[in-house]
Amino acid sequence: MKTRYLLLITAFGLIIYQSCTSTKKATTSSLSEVTYDKDIKPIMIASCTPCHFPEEGKKKYLDTYNSVASNIDDIIKRIKLPQDNEDFMPFKLKKPALTEEEIALFEEWKKNGMARK
Repeated sequence: MKTRYLLLITAFGLIIYQSCTSTKKATTSSLSEVTYDKDIKPIMIASCTPCHFPEEGKKKYLDTYNSVASNIDDIIKRIKLPQDNEDFMPFKLKKPALTEEEIALFEEWKKNGMARK
């Protein structure tokens, strides 16, 4: 009987320990600040070149922190449009549409004040 209680207490302790460590990992990753240099700029380069970058770009340049920050509302609006909308970006799907996770990064970046680094 004592062995059963000991096993039950041990199993319960392991379950509590596992749930605590899982929560810590999720909290740590969600606390990672979204920044332009680390998160937004790589997406812009991958999804918005060459059209919005100098030399080959013929559209509004979105190649700097200031240009992206000052156009963030329009960027978010356009990347969230249905893909068949003529204002959807990336234009005519020349590049793959942004993922839900990438769109969430833009929204989080805006919500938290658009940190640069």
